[in-house]
Amino acid sequence: MKIILTHEVSGLGTAGDVVDVKDGYARNYLVPRGFAIRWTKGGEKDVEQIRRGRKIREIATIEQANEVKAQLEGVKVRLATRSGEAGRLFGSVTPADIASAIKAAGGPDVDKRRVELGTPIKTLGAHQVSVRLHAEVSAKVGIEVVAA
Repeated sequence: MKIILTHEVSGLGTAGDVVDVKDGYARNYLVPRGFAIRWTKGGEKDVEQIRRGRKIREIATIEQANEVKAQLEGVKVRLATRSGEAGRLFGSVTPADIASAIKAAGGPDVDKRRVELGTPIKTLGAHQVSVRLHAEVSAKVGIEVVAA
């Protein structure tokens, strides 16, 4: 099935790409979650609009990505959240929480879709997360989760 990606999907492509995937993957995962729309001849007009929007938000060069990486790695990020007695969190820390904590700590504005968590953060303490800035540049950000 041919689809048009509306968001970046790891291993598949970026927003505005027209890709061919298996029918079940498109029908059951990509389309319901809003990551893609079905390809039609009229949908080709949407591709240009999606690409223009992506170009505005995207970090264009590796030099820009390295500058943002230096800013991110220099920021001390503290995230206050509710926790139980043993240091376990009620729920987990989401990429949106991390993106807003980076902004609140004086760092650059980061899209929550660019924050990659290896495993869910469910305990207090220091954690490392990766922020994918460019296809070739990714920044490691230290997050300290503290009790609120």
